[in-house]
Amino acid sequence: MTRHIRVSGRVQGVGYRAALLDEAARLGVTGWVRNRADGSVEALVQGSGESLKRLIDWARRGPPGARVTRLDEHPPAAELDRPYSAFELWPSL
Repeated sequence: MTRHIRVSGRVQGVGYRAALLDEAARLGVTGWVRNRADGSVEALVQGSGESLKRLIDWARRGPPGARVTRLDEHPPAAELDRPYSAFELWPSL
């Protein structure tokens, strides 16, 4: 299962991406995460339904210091929907 999420609020400069990477690794989720120029964080997450639910629930809160005000979740665009072997930090966009 693959989901594309976009997280808004105070999510840059608070260790959100690194914490998401750690949580994804703990749950066995693959994909990627990156900062967006508008101040949001974008991620593509891939794994079992239960693992994704747990990761997305975590993403709604984030690490200490983050303040999530919105999380949008949807299926990935066709060009991003492929198997990922690890969870990676991607360059900002």
